[in-house]
Amino acid sequence: MFKKLVWHRSSLEDLKGFPRKVQRQVGFALHEAQCGDKHPDAKPLKGFGGVMEVAGRFDTNTYRAVYYTKIADRIVVLHCFQKKSKHGIATPKQEIDLIRQRLKEAEKEVSHD
Repeated sequence: MFKKLVWHRSSLEDLKGFPRKVQRQVGFALHEAQCGDKHPDAKPLKGFGGVMEVAGRFDTNTYRAVYYTKIADRIVVLHCFQKKSKHGIATPKQEIDLIRQRLKEAEKEVSHD
């Protein structure tokens, strides 16, 4: 089953600000998710059920796209951002908080469909 791709809030505009190479990588990973597959670079985001993260690198920068897969007919892109933390590979708390907020919004929207 092919799932519809839904961009939550500013996620599409944020992705468009990424380097082309990273946009293509994220786009391919999202297409695989729509087809029911998992891109090799996609990993579960710890602490969230059904939320996946794909990271792309360009020069010395890291970019991430976070998407939700547990809605029957769609993939919801929750957040796209450039990781700027200087403290290892962990996702910064402010990004986690934003992802958590957007996930709640996405689930609420689906329950009203």
